[in-house]
Amino acid sequence: QVQLVESGGGLVQAGGSLRLSCVASGSIGGISTMGWYRQAPGKQRELVALITVGSSATYGASVKGRFTISRDNAKYTWHLQMNSLKPDDTAVYFCYAQEIQTSRGYWGQGTQVTVST
Repeated sequence: QVQLVESGGGLVQAGGSLRLSCVASGSIGGISTMGWYRQAPGKQRELVALITVGSSATYGASVKGRFTISRDNAKYTWHLQMNSLKPDDTAVYFCYAQEIQTSRGYWGQGTQVTVST
């Protein structure tokens, strides 16, 4: 089992920045892909960013150029730097990790990000 704990959410004005962090614990040796998804009220969960063990990153179209994902493999920690935030970025952000051998995915409990106008 893998446990994920997010931190760093909060309230920010439009145009501001926030940095989210996620720490993995438990059976973490098989984790390959790490990332973030988000879910706004009344909407489906959507991809924000993913990063592989080789640091290859993928971003959702709506955040490309504004958000940056990074990881510290030694600490099984990854971060999401969010710049130029917009009210549409308001959502619960979920930390995600996937095992390479089983493709099983794990989720954090979510952290609220609210962007005010």
